Amino acid sequence: MRILGIDIGSREVKIVLMENNNIVQKKKVSTMSFYRDYCSFDGKIIVDLEKLDIGEVDKAVSTGYGKNNTDLKLFTPINEIKAHTYGAIYQTNLKDFILLDVGGQDVKVVKIEKGITTDLELNEKCAASCGRYLENMANVLEIALDEMSKYSENPVDLNSTCAVFSESELIGKIAEGVSIERLCAGVNYSLYKRLQHLLTKFRGEKLVLTGGVANNTAIRNYLKNDYEEIVPVEEPQFNGAIGCCYYGSKILR
Repeated sequence: MRILGIDIGSREVKIVLMENNNIVQKKKVSTMSFYRDYCSFDGKIIVDLEKLDIGEVDKAVSTGYGKNNTDLKLFTPINEIKAHTYGAIYQTNLKDFILLDVGGQDVKVVKIEKGITTDLELNEKCAASCGRYLENMANVLEIALDEMSKYSENPVDLNSTCAVFSESELIGKIAEGVSIERLCAGVNYSLYKRLQHLLTKFRGEKLVLTGGVANNTAIRNYLKNDYEEIVPVEEPQFNGAIGCCYYGSKILR
């Protein structure tokens, strides 16, 4: 059985094709390109599977940022919590864990017990707690995002709680002559502290990291102080789309 999963983010669309419960194809396209080049509209958004080089599928499941983004013809929509939970279960084979998903514009913390969501915290309002914050700070520092993520030692204090004001504060630290290593560590640590606030009631157990920020080495190192085990997944950015496929294979009939 061929099952297609699509996770429509604010900036990127992640697409996964599963066949007999195995991932056989995956790709990312910008959200703008997805709507412009691969979709048409007839009451609902119609995804052109031929243009995506997908071919025929038996089931199609979608999730995404905002209700309207999942209004796709011939797709079964599910909410992001469900998609990311199923994705994490598929990728780790765990049934009891804490899921931390840090995307470009939101953060999800989900407690899963016996494969079922029992508690959650969301942050969809503050950009300073999301991946976009790291991207903006990397641009200010004129350094690659992957390079910035390596630094965790001796972080400079960054106290601004607003993403916009943080840029000005960072520029001030640059003017004071603070080293690039300490500046990068300070950016990573400031995001960790904001995540730590959301994670307050979810401490001490296995933590599964998904989303683009799962690739940030410094934040993973900081989180090791709060959890017994940080569980990596092979495809953190595709987790939602993988969850759509896994949901389609296990739940939809």
